[in-house]
Amino acid sequence: MALDKNQIAKRIAKEVQDGYYVNLGIGIPTLVANYVRTDISVEFQSENGVLGMGPFPFEGEEDADIINAGKQTITTLPGASFFDSAFSFGMIRAQKVDLTILGAMEVAENGDIANWKIPGKMVKGMGGAMDLVASAENIIVAMMHVNKAGESKILKKCTLPLTGVGCVKKVVTELAVLEVTPKGFKLLERAPGVSVDEIIQATEAELIIEGDVPEMSI
Repeated sequence: MALDKNQIAKRIAKEVQDGYYVNLGIGIPTLVANYVRTDISVEFQSENGVLGMGPFPFEGEEDADIINAGKQTITTLPGASFFDSAFSFGMIRAQKVDLTILGAMEVAENGDIANWKIPGKMVKGMGGAMDLVASAENIIVAMMHVNKAGESKILKKCTLPLTGVGCVKKVVTELAVLEVTPKGFKLLERAPGVSVDEIIQATEAELIIEGDVPEMSI
């Protein structure tokens, strides 16, 4: 069966390694902090000026002054620090972030990402998206495989305005884990109970499939 958003975040949390500095984008990526192993040390960064984010607060324990870039209330871990956006983006542009986890509306087989604008719809701005994709060397995308109309968002070529070119390394959706290779998307894992054929049917881009594709371990 297809994964829900929390399960997508839980699978991506397995990509987080000890000692990493990690930036979490808006949407599904913010959930990743809830699922990182407790036996490793990880620093979560938000481009609005927070280093040392923890899981989301329990209901009734929120502090309206402590928020992430998506204006959601967050917790902070011991040793957390707060700073202005100039310092935060200096950290991003200097490539001090080891892993960036972003949401997306489309990802292309060459690693292009579109995640900031749909023409004709109002947007508040691109936020930190442009800086993150331009500076990060390891980008994992958390997204839904298809849109509400059932159309693939895993494409041969993005149709929406691009955020970054050739920058995505891996995509985790409700159906699959895909690696971006020089030859296109390679199917690494499939969601429990989801067949390879179902993933092929839901994907506009060509998939590289080698041998038996294992189920995700959530």
